[in-house]
Amino acid sequence: VWLLVGVNGVGKTTTLGKLAYLSSRSNYKTLIAAADTFRAAAVEQLELWSKKIGAEFVKSDLGTDPASVGYKTAKFAEDNKLDLAFIDTAGRLQNKKNLMEEYKKIFTVLRKINPEYPHKTILVLDATTGQNALSQVEEFKKISNLTGLIITKLDTSAKGGILLAISKKFNLPIIAVGMGEKETDLHQFNSVDFAKMLIKN
Repeated sequence: VWLLVGVNGVGKTTTLGKLAYLSSRSNYKTLIAAADTFRAAAVEQLELWSKKIGAEFVKSDLGTDPASVGYKTAKFAEDNKLDLAFIDTAGRLQNKKNLMEEYKKIFTVLRKINPEYPHKTILVLDATTGQNALSQVEEFKKISNLTGLIITKLDTSAKGGILLAISKKFNLPIIAVGMGEKETDLHQFNSVDFAKMLIKN
């Protein structure tokens, strides 16, 4: 079980679709779950992804408690012996305590099914964010141990230099970088390529 977290607008939903695409391409039995139950567009987008790549899909009615979607997802994945389950979450401003509590509830519910869930908690960051990315990492680390970062929108003029400061301060691995909207536009992070891009005029 992988949980994707992050604030509004960083590209979590699209990133999840790309991860699920890569998973299914590797012949893993894959599940996509829409736990952003407040945004109909996110649910619809993920349902389209699931149909496109042949992944299982879990959702609930709009406004449903996101933690219940997390529970349903983990249970479905276990009952059907699936290899990977990716859970999308609502984009939350990290200074809204009541909304961060919602994340904590998702973790609690997942761990009732298996104390090792989620196996990975990935924070998605937008390359255009700048210094605010540091506070995002700080806040999300308070909820649960983050296991890695994915940086999006590196196909823009942003170079994502803030990743250097984040890596130094928090010692978190950068798992992948998003370079566009297509399913093939998520690439494994390569430090040499990233360094070349940073110093390029």
